[in-house]
Amino acid sequence: MSKSQTVIAEEKNSLFSVRFLIALLLIVAGIAWLVFYYAQARGNPLAFPPVEGSPKSVADLGLWNYAIGFGLLMVGLMISAHPSTPLGRGRGVVVGMLGCFLVGLIWICTFYVFSDDLSSLWVFNDLGQWNLVVGIAFMAVGFSFATKWE
Repeated sequence: MSKSQTVIAEEKNSLFSVRFLIALLLIVAGIAWLVFYYAQARGNPLAFPPVEGSPKSVADLGLWNYAIGFGLLMVGLMISAHPSTPLGRGRGVVVGMLGCFLVGLIWICTFYVFSDDLSSLWVFNDLGQWNLVVGIAFMAVGFSFATKWE
């Protein structure tokens, strides 16, 4: 059975399938988690004395908040690579693949260019060497789109 027969024709033509809505929800939730943690729950570690973030339950997770946020974002992108979503068929696959590759490459290049002083770059300043993992994760998601390319 070929790939094209595994998705119902009705799902291929609809713009908002259930899978697409779940992917959008995960992507938005991941970005929202990262913004909330960085802006609110993280506090200000550079202040003297350091300011504690709130809510404390989220602030206590520390760098795990980045794993949660980027994890939700990456899983949402991988779910959107399915043929029943707009990014999973036709030109959307190429857009998703090249977009993820470019974001990963730009993330890693930005980290290397500014690695001497990351204090002025949001999110980059907290992650340190973990920025390489984030860039490689975006590229790995790009490969999940590449496997759908026909």
